[in-house]
Amino acid sequence: MAVLIGTSGWQYRDWRGRFYPPGLPQRLWLEHHAEHFATVESNNAFYRLPERTTFEAWRERTPADYRWAVKASRFLTHVKRLRDPGEPVARLVDRMAGLGDRLDAVLLQLPPTLKADPDLLRECLAQFPAGVRVAVEPRHDSWWTDEVRALLERYGAALCWADRAEQPVAPLWRTADWGYLRLHTGAEGWAYRPETLQAWAERLSETHGDSDVLVYFNNDPGGAAVTDAVVFAEAVRRAGRTPTRVPTADQASGRAWAPPETSQPGTP
Repeated sequence: MAVLIGTSGWQYRDWRGRFYPPGLPQRLWLEHHAEHFATVESNNAFYRLPERTTFEAWRERTPADYRWAVKASRFLTHVKRLRDPGEPVARLVDRMAGLGDRLDAVLLQLPPTLKADPDLLRECLAQFPAGVRVAVEPRHDSWWTDEVRALLERYGAALCWADRAEQPVAPLWRTADWGYLRLHTGAEGWAYRPETLQAWAERLSETHGDSDVLVYFNNDPGGAAVTDAVVFAEAVRRAGRTPTRVPTADQASGRAWAPPETSQPGTP
């Protein structure tokens, strides 16, 4: 099994001229992303859940090996705060069905102010049909208990490993036979230091062995997510795992699209 490397979203204007060639229309950005990555996390679904027809169109526009993670609507996680999850989960599952077999996982990112409530989480996880993989990203320290860990294991839900400012912000539990990692902010501006990415690659290799792991870079400003993905893929190889496709360093930084330099008169 591979380490699937992608980005959290693909529609970022400051990626034009960096990851996206300057003349490429925005309507073709998804196709360009799918050519250079094998997975994406749809985080726009968090802000406004797309119609099923949109998910169907995304499926038709991307290759058969392109896999999707979908961030659950904030109506479920932040407005309802996991209460009464039946209707919101059913709506989410119905819309995501437009992706067909391309749907890989659902991410439940919990509000940082939501303290641990295993009963709420249990009821929410129980609403998802068998076969839908769910990753949970708690953001309050009260969730780090044996009861919560056992609950995630019972439902086969992956605890989302997360990094902020190059530090783990969750215990490195393995709660499912697959993994999920989100990288939010590097210590040097938005970008990560190579040694930090190498440390994450080794953690994944040590904890998840040959199991399926989804990794998404959420540090989109300035195209840092794309360039970091390239560095991380090399780190994954050094750690003994196989990463999915990523751009070349030149494609990630925009050097591939820049006009060739010409010598000025009188210069060698």
